[in-house]
Amino acid sequence: MTIFSGMQASASALTAGRLHMDVVANNIANMNTTRGADGNPYRRRYVVQAERTASFDSALARETDKAAPRAGAGVQITAINEDTAPFQIKYDPTHPDADADGNVRLPNINLLQEITDMMLATRLYEANVTAFNAGKAMAQRALEIGR
Repeated sequence: MTIFSGMQASASALTAGRLHMDVVANNIANMNTTRGADGNPYRRRYVVQAERTASFDSALARETDKAAPRAGAGVQITAINEDTAPFQIKYDPTHPDADADGNVRLPNINLLQEITDMMLATRLYEANVTAFNAGKAMAQRALEIGR
């Protein structure tokens, strides 16, 4: 474990957080998209994250010394999946995408959920910036010891 491990973990979380915010923003932007390239309404997307696996050296050291504390290596995005929830149905016979009964299929996006996801992603991003800055300050203080 190096002095920069915490900063690397925070940096990976910042990258993942930015992508999460991009996906949520894309969902909000396509909230009224009733027809995509495949002819169906836009489907909500969500980010799947997982713990980033450590390097071979740190994994070997951890396995040889079971009593050693396990430090995380950060986070990684494993997938961006589509939500399989059903589309919303709205009666609007004047809409160009209305079926024979006058119903329009709208994306399966809940604005309240998307705003909540964006707020959570924003707060996590801010927390990781704070953690990164704390690690940077600790490294700077360690360099000042020799003066």
